[in-house]
Amino acid sequence: MPAAPWLSIVGIGEDGLAGLGEEAKAAISRADIVFGGARHLELADTAIRGERCGWLSPFERSVEAVLAVRGRPAVVLASGDPFFYGVGVTLSRRIPRAEMRVFPAPSAFSLAASRMGWALQDAVCLSLHGRPIDLIRPHLHPGSRILALTSDSDGPAALAALLAESGFGRSTLTVLEALGGARERTSSQQAKTFALADADMLNVCAVEVSADETARILAYTPGLDDALFEHDGQITKREVRALSLSALAPKRGELLWDVGGGSGSIGIEWMLADPSLRAIAIEGHSDRAARIRRNAQNFGVPGLVVVEGTAPAALEGLAAPDAIFIGGGGSEAGVMAAALAGLKPGGRLVANAVTTEMEAVLLSRHARLGGSLIRIDIARASPVGQMTGWRPAMPVTQWSWVKPAKQFEDQQ
Repeated sequence: MPAAPWLSIVGIGEDGLAGLGEEAKAAISRADIVFGGARHLELADTAIRGERCGWLSPFERSVEAVLAVRGRPAVVLASGDPFFYGVGVTLSRRIPRAEMRVFPAPSAFSLAASRMGWALQDAVCLSLHGRPIDLIRPHLHPGSRILALTSDSDGPAALAALLAESGFGRSTLTVLEALGGARERTSSQQAKTFALADADMLNVCAVEVSADETARILAYTPGLDDALFEHDGQITKREVRALSLSALAPKRGELLWDVGGGSGSIGIEWMLADPSLRAIAIEGHSDRAARIRRNAQNFGVPGLVVVEGTAPAALEGLAAPDAIFIGGGGSEAGVMAAALAGLKPGGRLVANAVTTEMEAVLLSRHARLGGSLIRIDIARASPVGQMTGWRPAMPVTQWSWVKPAKQFEDQQ
């Protein structure tokens, strides 16, 4: 197998060969085959001596084409920095680092920050290229600066519309087009009056966030306001939700099962904790499943997976979770046993009970398996005639448990 570098990944900007160093240009000229998009191949046209190969669809075919020439001098042309939302990341999963050389150019984010005069480390850099535009929602806080790479010429207008309908219409939206090339153009407008019909396909939007009085701001702490969620009453209330998420203790890259999803609030807040987190909401009612999907979109976590079905049958075949939350339906036959069996060793399970039937299940499991058992009693102030008194909410019994690394079936 090749040990020496045979693949050069060259980041190229809108200024083409003029922006490349001598080593990068030499690598292109020496290559037997040069891969890239049509625009990249055109930008490097005069330096290419070997075969040209445009990207194939689906892109995995292109990765296989690159692997097929392993050992021969080859070049992959990429936009800007190949390892910042770029093709270099994809290729490095299949090709050892020792077999490649990388010549990065300034990323679109670096160029945009320089044009705006922003400290790049203080700005949120977000790729919306081929991704749902809703991903920007968790970052919409007054005073934030966001650099968002969009998919096409319609991206800026779609982003402006999202800002306006979410209560951030006063935000300044600067569209930076074709950065680094002869067609470079910059224009700034308020989101609520945005009108730019001919944006270049290659654009980055710089957003200086300003909130209206009705702005939908998603706080960083768990236990978001219940009013932010669309629900039919089947929702883990904010105080209990905060305690539940604390017990679930999300860690980077983990997967959660939210059994009996209801409004999806637990899975949504789990995913808001870090972009690497994943969640599956299992919900047996189709109207609630649809509601979960809408909530996930409105909270900027469209990657939340919704499985329509009733546990335990609906749990079959799902990827093993690192954590499980059971907020409803846990007293039904087989649900708890299936959850315990499906949980990864070392994983956490948190189950809440408001009914005596579910509480009995939790008491029984706690007696056999241990873990932590707490009682959550919350009262809210409300009018009593002309005065104010406390109205207690239904008490919640919560069982938290960590699955041992060794088999535990005998304890069940």
